[in-house]
Amino acid sequence: MTKPSIIALIPARAGSKRVLDKNIKLLGSHPLLAYTIGAALESGIFNKIIVSTDSEQYAELARSYGAEVPFLRPAHLATATSPDIDWVEFTLQQLHVQGQDFDCFSLLRPTSPFRQAKTIRRAWFEFLSDRSIDSLRAVEKCQQHPGKMWVLRGSRMFPLMPLTPVEQPWHSNQYAALPEVFVQNASLEMAWTRVVLQGRTIGGHVFKPFITEALEGFDINTPDDWMLAECYLARSDVSLPAVYLQELLEN
Repeated sequence: MTKPSIIALIPARAGSKRVLDKNIKLLGSHPLLAYTIGAALESGIFNKIIVSTDSEQYAELARSYGAEVPFLRPAHLATATSPDIDWVEFTLQQLHVQGQDFDCFSLLRPTSPFRQAKTIRRAWFEFLSDRSIDSLRAVEKCQQHPGKMWVLRGSRMFPLMPLTPVEQPWHSNQYAALPEVFVQNASLEMAWTRVVLQGRTIGGHVFKPFITEALEGFDINTPDDWMLAECYLARSDVSLPAVYLQELLEN
């Protein structure tokens, strides 16, 4: 069976508020965005690597590290509340107009800089191992169990998950005694493009878990996250993906 084609989609809109210009802020020696481009390139699985951004400054930076930015994302698809489906659909449709179609796509968010090329290759292998799925999504074991979460209504609170054993409700149990629950992280997603173009969803309805290891799923969203990332970099056993400026490769 012919291996399906796959495109990497890296979202990098401008205008981050909690960490100003987060996607192009220097982490170590390079902008945050560069590490996701570097990992995607080194993985060797992609037919094309596209950065979706609304900023020409971001676009030029992405190109300098080896990604393509064939067009800018419209402003109305680049707000803090813009759903992923909108810009992903726009990107795939614009590429189709240009005569470029792909069987699969992978979302690789720049906020996961410790995701390595081998992470992406492992995910692609797992995705291809089961053709009955719509998508694969990165998850990790949750640190804060939903069985111990509450919803506040006025001066009362109620368990978020009420269908727990009456004789021993989850909120009164030790963490180790609770069922394993996994939470998605921002490391990566892979899906067939048909789920977008035919069903207008990001992941379809049949999901396969991709369990991330160590720092593969670490996500930078806040200043505290950024400081923690810098602390990780100070450790001898932690590294970022290799990145290469195109102008250096051409000389």
